[in-house]
Amino acid sequence: MSLDNQPVYTGGCQCGAVRFRIEGALGDASICHCRMCQKAFGNFYAPLVSTRQAKLEWTRGEPKRFQSSNHVKRGFCSECGTPLTFEGPDGIALAIGAFDHPEEVAPRVQGGIESKLPYVDTLHTLPGHETMEDVGEADFLADLVSYQHPDHDTDQWPPVRTK
Repeated sequence: MSLDNQPVYTGGCQCGAVRFRIEGALGDASICHCRMCQKAFGNFYAPLVSTRQAKLEWTRGEPKRFQSSNHVKRGFCSECGTPLTFEGPDGIALAIGAFDHPEEVAPRVQGGIESKLPYVDTLHTLPGHETMEDVGEADFLADLVSYQHPDHDTDQWPPVRTK
């Protein structure tokens, strides 16, 4: 929490070139199934949350933007490609997965359901396993080193690597 008891959220792209900080209550969280959102996220749908009246600050870098329609720009990291924003006439929405703690931002509604892929509602029925359970099949996982930015702000990124 901030000094005036407003909630604070942070997040950014996968490589760390773009980071944000939000102070204040978020608006509606949703997932959009429309074809534009599917393509913009390269995914089944786009999970987004409105920043509404909250104060959004870009603390490292800023998204590059693509004008996806006459009303909307979509922001993304120009270095790693992470989808970050949906910017329309009613304000900016951020990609929920880009938050440092996405579990704190639960979608409450779905939009664009005319383009919803037919198997989305049954994904939870697929067999599941943890990443490291697959080491036998994918031996590269045993010595995997992530270069992804951590889920918190850093003074410097990328870090200075020592041998």
